[in-house]
Amino acid sequence: MTELAVRQEGPVAAGGPLVEVRDLRVSFPGAGVEAVRGVSFTIAPGECVAVVGESGSGKSVTARALLGLAGPGSVVGASALTVDGRDALAFGPRDWRRVRGGFAGLVLQDALVSLDPLRTVGAEIAEVLAVHGPGSSAVSRAGSRAERAARVRELLEAVGVPEPEVRAGQYPHELSGGLRQRALIASAIAAGPPLIIADEPTTALDVTVQAGILRLLAARKAAGTALLMISHDLAVVSSIADTILVMKDGRVVEEGPAGDVLASPAHPYTRALLAAVPSAATKGTRLSASPPTRTAPPPPVPTPSVPPDPAAGNGPAALDASGLSVRYGPRTAVDGVSFTLRPGEALGVVGESGSGKTTLARLVLGLLEPHAGEVRLHGRPWSGVPERHRRSRRSLIQVVSQNPLDSFDPRHTVGRLVAEPLRGPRGPRLVQALELLERVGLPPELARRHPRELSGGQRQRVAVARALASRPEVLVCDEPVSALDVSIQAQVLDLLAEIQRRDGTALLFISHDLGVVHHLCDRVLVMKDGRVVEEGGVDEVFHRPRDPYTRDLVAAVPRLTPSPGRA
Repeated sequence: MTELAVRQEGPVAAGGPLVEVRDLRVSFPGAGVEAVRGVSFTIAPGECVAVVGESGSGKSVTARALLGLAGPGSVVGASALTVDGRDALAFGPRDWRRVRGGFAGLVLQDALVSLDPLRTVGAEIAEVLAVHGPGSSAVSRAGSRAERAARVRELLEAVGVPEPEVRAGQYPHELSGGLRQRALIASAIAAGPPLIIADEPTTALDVTVQAGILRLLAARKAAGTALLMISHDLAVVSSIADTILVMKDGRVVEEGPAGDVLASPAHPYTRALLAAVPSAATKGTRLSASPPTRTAPPPPVPTPSVPPDPAAGNGPAALDASGLSVRYGPRTAVDGVSFTLRPGEALGVVGESGSGKTTLARLVLGLLEPHAGEVRLHGRPWSGVPERHRRSRRSLIQVVSQNPLDSFDPRHTVGRLVAEPLRGPRGPRLVQALELLERVGLPPELARRHPRELSGGQRQRVAVARALASRPEVLVCDEPVSALDVSIQAQVLDLLAEIQRRDGTALLFISHDLGVVHHLCDRVLVMKDGRVVEEGGVDEVFHRPRDPYTRDLVAAVPRLTPSPGRA
């Protein structure tokens, strides 16, 4: 990647902080919410300050307040709020427009939402250069179009985008998630801002793409750019942060040098966040502090009370896939994939975007027919048969997706959604729905609410409860925790492990997070370009990988380390 010079412009005195915040408070009077309560910190050139915490902790509102984007109806107050050497409390709209892009670049989690879908990525980056770059007057803009185009290509190359001249002419939807995120970073650094605010910049990205983004941000930091990193992933921030602030309920509950906070956390909340990070070391243990409370017994299940031992390798297979292949025109999405999944076993499927993981899940669920190969459910054909022959057995295999809100009818209450797969009179079905909600750790009063009124973790638990309603013997989980906070992720993983252990339910668990797969799964398939390049027990594959691609994946996994700067 080409290295770019960082232009440190503006009135900030040499050696002084770029941002100084004292007793920041942000409230939303119309909603009766005080989102940020007395937060203080400074950011110096070449320093990375990381703010970590769960959803609703106030970390994103804190970051957006530095750009005048706290939100509609927000009231921002502070003892001091100095941005670019000036009192930001006195800023008007024009002042804030100068700060955005020129002084601070913003990188958000979802580049597809952040980038204009009607413009090419080259035009998006060129706009920043025209507005905030050197010689950005109306006269000079007209005569520098070729120069800006060359600068756009240079920026795209600097952030590791291959064929930058081609990518500059493409629209966001034509790029992969990793390329979109890199294009967004190119836009954020185009004007050489002294500060980059990165709000969950790597969440839901493949582990290798995530590693590339972290290396890129670390390079900007080494060149003198200040970073404000917002994340719920402590392993990610540990690789780059100098200072960590831990937020809960709008307040900073712990702060200090990254090494001190990670190695010797003082606050119970910080210790709970660290304990919830899944890895090889946590396998076989609970991640969350306590199991979900239940006031009613779980509904009966048809599986044996002592589920088969998946390590034994005997007993009937819950699911068999043999030589599965799918083509989309000239491209082969899945190429000769075979595996066996036994009752009570958790099989992980890992790989980068485009490796064929989700296509494999659709084949297993009977939502897509293979062009070659066969899927058998409990020894009987599942693929290649009419849907009317599958319908009576669909209850045996269920799915939990990454974003359950997309699969819920927004008009239905939670109780109705969970009760829908059940059979029988309405009254008994609602009673069973309440029992299922309690089983996944949700209070019965949530049955009267709609999915949009729930948090991400609550919605994911509802999705699990709905999947369990039909008493499945195979549960297909497609990135079910990739967008969840670490503590909520821990609760969902504990729940899935309990279901597997108690009911003998077989799990096909698809994820890009190798730490999650190592914690939960017994075996793993590593996919690349539609093929399985390596498979075996999780310990064997992740500790002693044979294939170069697997070794690259394992090497890219972010690890908790008290030594910052190792992106």
